[in-house]
Amino acid sequence: MRKQGLIFAGAAALVVLSGCEKAEAPAPTDTTTTEVPVETAPPEATEAATSHRYAAWAGKWTGVEGMYVTITPGEPGKYKLEMQSDLDTKGRYDGSDSDGGIAFTRGTETLTLAASTGDATGLKYLAGKKDCLKVKDGEGYCRD
Repeated sequence: MRKQGLIFAGAAALVVLSGCEKAEAPAPTDTTTTEVPVETAPPEATEAATSHRYAAWAGKWTGVEGMYVTITPGEPGKYKLEMQSDLDTKGRYDGSDSDGGIAFTRGTETLTLAASTGDATGLKYLAGKKDCLKVKDGEGYCRD
């Protein structure tokens, strides 16, 4: 009789437990995440880089015999160029993004400041330099 009572109690416990199983909340899932730090630039830096194709060219570039160009990003897609392009010509010009570089007008000429090498400028002083900009043969500027 005792065996039957234990079996009956065991069966009853199983029924009770199986009924509880339906009422239980689902087992919690692992919600741990691994965060990978993402370096982001300040919003203004990101905006400047995306709104100026040639933002990396900002700053001063040096040519021969005191020639230089200083590039300053302005409104989106626009630049201010301060340039000493030869011994007699110093000026400020408005530039804008173009497919080949920064387009600008100097006098009656529409020119483009484009990526180049020192060798491609045709200027002996810039020969061998790799990080340069060229306006035309004989007029170029490099970063040292």
